[in-house]
Amino acid sequence: MILQRYIIFILSTKYFPKDLIKINELFCFFADISYFCTMNQQQIDEMYMQRCLQLARNGMQNAKPNPMVGAVIVIPSPPRGESEGGLIIGEGYHVRCGEGHAEVNAFASVRPEDEPLLKDATIYVSLEPCAHYGKTPPCCDLIIKKGVKRCVVGCVDPFAKVQGRGIQKIREAGIEVTVGVLEEECKALNKRFFTFHEKHRPYILLKWAQTVNGFIDDHGKALAISTPYTKMLVHKLRSEYDAILVGRVTDEREHPQLNVREWSGKDPKRIVLSGGNQGTDDCLQALMEQCYEENIQSLMVEGGRKTLQSFIDSGLWDEIRVETAPKTVTEGTTAPQLPTDALLCKQEEQDGNTLSWYSRK
Repeated sequence: MILQRYIIFILSTKYFPKDLIKINELFCFFADISYFCTMNQQQIDEMYMQRCLQLARNGMQNAKPNPMVGAVIVIPSPPRGESEGGLIIGEGYHVRCGEGHAEVNAFASVRPEDEPLLKDATIYVSLEPCAHYGKTPPCCDLIIKKGVKRCVVGCVDPFAKVQGRGIQKIREAGIEVTVGVLEEECKALNKRFFTFHEKHRPYILLKWAQTVNGFIDDHGKALAISTPYTKMLVHKLRSEYDAILVGRVTDEREHPQLNVREWSGKDPKRIVLSGGNQGTDDCLQALMEQCYEENIQSLMVEGGRKTLQSFIDSGLWDEIRVETAPKTVTEGTTAPQLPTDALLCKQEEQDGNTLSWYSRK
């Protein structure tokens, strides 16, 4: 079924080189076209919203601190068209902060000869179109100006200057608006952005590596637990975060660089938690306020044990990543204790080590 939908989705775009399709693929397509014709509007909307999410992820590195957003413009198929689900005539994503948003880039990709078709078009956007003047004009004004028939939004923007205003303005212009298509997936894509604006603190990832018997070092000395491959994965993860934090003891004992060396990307801001009140609720709250003032939307906490446990005890975490190696030591610093409301959401084997991801229940 997934393959059928994928083939139909590709064939429904004007960009696919149809002369390259093999005869048996075409036969398969026409044999299964009845499935696509039975898709309801919700299923069609979800299909195109998936494309929005796919496009949006391309902005992961450069869109920050703005959210990742994708947009797709679809027109109804002509009577003798290939699919009942429509044809994509434009698409785009938010490439870089300060430049055009996804909707702007999607409309810009529409060919001049297709402009008259916009009156019957639907624009799909993974996040509510903005309604305020920032570095660029409001996207909801552009949607209204282009005169599309329908707008499908993945989720509402939590940013204080938007929060439903874009949707309201588009509706008041007489354009049909559908909200909440693949809402959870759209929110998950921008989990850091949502947490920052809803909780007024960064999205916090706690990360540590441990032996199979639960130690993070060997008799108080640094222990190599990650493999070269899993170390690369850590650096990839670092490239996705605005800041990275360790405690004073870890900094003095291991002198970690806390940068991105094994992956391509920007180095996160380096933070060392120090001082007599290190790890107290007041200290952490002050840190959260400072991060919010400095527009740090995501924070990765790498250690050591006391620092990690202080974040857990204060309830300051959104995600936990634990790497476990199949090795043991007889004595050392024990790994932090997982919070009682931690839910194992993903586990995978990588280069002999086990990576476990936890979220809140």
